[in-house]
Amino acid sequence: MPVWLKRSLIALGVLVAVGGAAYYWFVVESSMPEDAYYEFDIGKVRRMVGAVPGDKPEKIEFENVGSFSFPATAIVAGDGWRSREMPVFSYRLVYPDLSVVVDTALDERLGSGNLASFDPEAFARVQEALSEASLIVITHEHMDHIGGLTLHPDLPAVLPATRLTQEQVDHPERSVPARFPDGALDDYAPLVYEHYEVLAPGLAVIKSPGHSPGSQMVYVQMADGSEVLFIGDVAWKYRNILVQRERARLVTQFFLQEDRDAVFGQLKALKELNEAEPEIIIVPGHDGEIVGGLVEAGVLTEGFNLEAATRSDVD
Repeated sequence: MPVWLKRSLIALGVLVAVGGAAYYWFVVESSMPEDAYYEFDIGKVRRMVGAVPGDKPEKIEFENVGSFSFPATAIVAGDGWRSREMPVFSYRLVYPDLSVVVDTALDERLGSGNLASFDPEAFARVQEALSEASLIVITHEHMDHIGGLTLHPDLPAVLPATRLTQEQVDHPERSVPARFPDGALDDYAPLVYEHYEVLAPGLAVIKSPGHSPGSQMVYVQMADGSEVLFIGDVAWKYRNILVQRERARLVTQFFLQEDRDAVFGQLKALKELNEAEPEIIIVPGHDGEIVGGLVEAGVLTEGFNLEAATRSDVD
């Protein structure tokens, strides 16, 4: 064999080996760290919620404002390259005399051509619901969750009902291309809490930084005693929890800038919670199959019913 050919084959083999290792590391590998940990004391959350008197939510509505389409491995590392739908949701908790909006979706402009679908009427209903809400809560500061709030035509009127956390306010770069108007938050007093905080009867937030600095889960105890946990984008799909796998490192490291270890701890805690308390309904950030199943089960209602909406203050 000629020396030049031998050297070329060796070089090619090295390139293939390096490329294969890089592909595995950035696209496929997603092992749960042995020391993964996240504090989730559901008993404490229940006690805190139980100590706050008042009527609890009677119904949870949602709007599917649009959807993205991602490769499966971007959602669950190692799941291949077929396209998976990533719906964008906003939720509305309906109390007897008030309403709470959880996450605010985004419009077509913020989607910047990346949206596979968009429902302008659904987005308009989200904007109207924000105007009538007594409380607005954001699971985290990414554009598809906070964008609708930043775009509200009368932001000064809805900000008093909005409980942005200190971390969400401190990291506007994580919301881009969504941006609050210049000066909009100059006199805003953000929510500061340690790990758990009750915001209204039957409603608590649980700090869960990792996917973003300002990530938090939203725990809801309904009037009938059922429990729903909106986990934001700790997991995009329920499969992340079932198989205990994160998004591909290519996505978490170069696009999301996640704290992977923190997210792994949360995925582990959520699986343990599900095994110990299977009656608690866990709702990932972009899982249309889970949401569809909850509609069939009567847990969620599609569409914001704003005709009978009322507004009152939440302390």
